Amino acid sequence: MKAAVLYGQEKIKVMEIPTPEISNDEVLVRVKSAAICGTDVRMYKNGVPGISEENPLIIGHELAGIIEKVGENVPYYRQGMRVAVAPNMGCGICDDCIRGNSHMCSNYRALGINLNGGFAEYVRIPASAVRAGNIVEIKGQITFEEAAITEALSCVHNGSSQCHIKPGETVLVIGAGPIGVMHAMMARMAGAGKVIINDISNKRLDECKKIDPSFITVENNPMEVVMRETEQKGADVVITACPVPSAQQQALELTANYGRICFFGGLPEGKKQVELNTNLIHYKQLSVTGTTRASLFQFKEALEFVETGLLDVSKLITRRFKLEEIQEGFNYACAADGLKNVICM
Repeated sequence: MKAAVLYGQEKIKVMEIPTPEISNDEVLVRVKSAAICGTDVRMYKNGVPGISEENPLIIGHELAGIIEKVGENVPYYRQGMRVAVAPNMGCGICDDCIRGNSHMCSNYRALGINLNGGFAEYVRIPASAVRAGNIVEIKGQITFEEAAITEALSCVHNGSSQCHIKPGETVLVIGAGPIGVMHAMMARMAGAGKVIINDISNKRLDECKKIDPSFITVENNPMEVVMRETEQKGADVVITACPVPSAQQQALELTANYGRICFFGGLPEGKKQVELNTNLIHYKQLSVTGTTRASLFQFKEALEFVETGLLDVSKLITRRFKLEEIQEGFNYACAADGLKNVICM
């Protein structure tokens, strides 16, 4: 089979490798679509400890496809079934896994992160993932591209659920990349009265307006616009959808009394320590949280949002590439040109 193999910093190559063999408890999926994610970009640009020419990895963790082969001991799943695949796998026995939060497992593994992933013609789904329900049948008339993007949407769903957005509230999203736009779409679905998106890129803000003209977009410092739109109260919810320390600092200033803040995603090495004015949290009675990845149930729910038409993620797809063109796809993704770049097979 053909696969895009990462073997070092900014080193990715499409090559022929053996098609994975599966055990009686595993499933083989023929990948039809896999989206390039910010995590893929970081792995590509910065390299990953342990990944080298001697120990390469097929990356890609946002994927959907058709079941090619089913192990003899596997129930329910069948050849030809259209599926989306949640990449995260837990140990199955720790407290987090038992609670249904396998994405928080300290021994978690994931397709495309430390197991061969979706930038290939086929991907092997381990027995632990099959048993846990990581393979989710696509029941609606949606494309494989839309189903692949569900993984990113499920992470946004996790973050949004921590914000408890109420109808009529004002939500500020800092960062107009794919994740930020998904947060804005999710806020609108939850009934937010006003959704403000802030970014330093006017080009990306223009793309936001094309997706939903009702979004209020603001370039650079959003303070004046936020205060004007909220009668000087501040936003009810602020979500930082960018790896920028100053965004976390400013979020405290932009949030209204009793507001909620979600620090979505992590900060890069060297920028992890952020000085925050905790008096703002204290005197404004703010709730500050962070989220990472998503549970399997949130993945299933996110897929249903797309299947039922509640969210149209097709608007996020900027470009499509063949597997052989993945280097071009990464070039666009690394340049933050467009929103979602998708590999189609």
